[in-house]
Amino acid sequence: MATTDKIGAVMVVGGGISGLQSALDLADSGYKVYLIEKQPSIGGVMAQLDKTFPT
Repeated sequence: MATTDKIGAVMVVGGGISGLQSALDLADSGYKVYLIEKQPSIGGVMAQLDKTFPT
């Protein structure tokens, strides 16, 4: 994506895989991004899959 200066900021609610990708895309587009997550770590369900389905 082309980086240009955008006016304003955005808030992404949720630090799961979709929230993280959205935050990265918006930041790459030039927006100031605030990522909000209620859990102590990011990653959402994807971060827990290794505990649910150990290999």
